Amino acid sequence: MASRTILLSRLAKHVAHPAPGSTLARAAVQTAASLTTALRFPQTRASRPSHSHSHRPPVPSRPSSTRHISASAPRASNPSVAQSFADPDRPDLHYHLFTPPTQLSSEYPVFALSFLPTPPPSILSSSVIGWLPASGEGEGAGLNDFVENERFLAVLHEAIQSALRDGVDEVQKAGATQTHAGWMHIHDGRNIPALQRIGDPDDIIASVRVEDGEILAETYQPMPAYRLCTSDGVLQLTEGLAARLVEVLEARVKQEHGQGQR
Repeated sequence: MASRTILLSRLAKHVAHPAPGSTLARAAVQTAASLTTALRFPQTRASRPSHSHSHRPPVPSRPSSTRHISASAPRASNPSVAQSFADPDRPDLHYHLFTPPTQLSSEYPVFALSFLPTPPPSILSSSVIGWLPASGEGEGAGLNDFVENERFLAVLHEAIQSALRDGVDEVQKAGATQTHAGWMHIHDGRNIPALQRIGDPDDIIASVRVEDGEILAETYQPMPAYRLCTSDGVLQLTEGLAARLVEVLEARVKQEHGQGQR
């Protein structure tokens, strides 16, 4: 599926710092730097560290990398959200426009992508999939400029594993029945592999062991090479997994709002 190109403005190097030296301040600086680098060098990606696992499920051997930002849980703040709208091709995907000043830039706006229609309590919220510089005249960029939120990735894996444990997704249950025994990959719906084929590493969200047609959720292993956004688009989940993810994200947002009220 061809990606939909989005016109973006260049993000300034000037960053609005929270408390100097704080984890949130360092995360904001790192995020802004990554967004700036994304616009200058659209094809350049910082490698995600790989992790070795015993009894690793079989996957294709191909290096994959992406830009990502990690931050400890931010307190809820008053988001300067000027506009929120759904993607015309992906009504489940929402763009929240944060106007400056933010933790990312003192001058330029940025889009926070989310599966929730309401604005996140913070631009660095775990409910934010990642960030794109806001649109502007004369400057073009696309999905290569997406910077993923590592905190969202952790929530994604938590949600999928719980959904598999509770058996709420019929597609994954059917896949386990077909697999019967062995490792089953959880594929991103944006690029489903052909029947009996293994997908690309950056489209494999995780793998899980199946025995006698039953998913062993405790064996869930995230795929280190997985990317939230590729040229095929942003993460797409099957119905049951998507519903569980929204539930978990809504719970996290409530938690972040509570942290901001203390």
